[in-house]
Amino acid sequence: MGFRKENMLWNVLLGTSVYLLDSLRGRMADGVDDFSGRARDSYSEASRRVNRASDALQGEDGHALRTTIALLAGVGVGVGVGLLLAPATGEETRSNLSDKVQDFGEKVREKFTSEADRGESKRSSGTGTYGA
Repeated sequence: MGFRKENMLWNVLLGTSVYLLDSLRGRMADGVDDFSGRARDSYSEASRRVNRASDALQGEDGHALRTTIALLAGVGVGVGVGLLLAPATGEETRSNLSDKVQDFGEKVREKFTSEADRGESKRSSGTGTYGA
């Protein structure tokens, strides 16, 4: 009779272990599927980033143009808000802006005039690319 009880105990233990391993196998399969999905998503994201970086290095990325436009729009909005919230009166602000624009225009004219004069002197002396 002792052998029979021992045999029944082994059957119960083996049955319990098979049941536990089977449920563990089901959970492991879900974990492996989750891990596989996350790895696939990570690989896709990494691949997308590498392609985008490659396009940017080759100059084929339109992202730089969008960034530049956004920057210019932000500067424009910032200047507008700054003008609205400036402590000076509107007349003073317009006068200051007008003066600065005129100064900038004079500097540009002077630069182009001096470059044109240098080009003219090279042509008249025969040392320029045009010859005399």
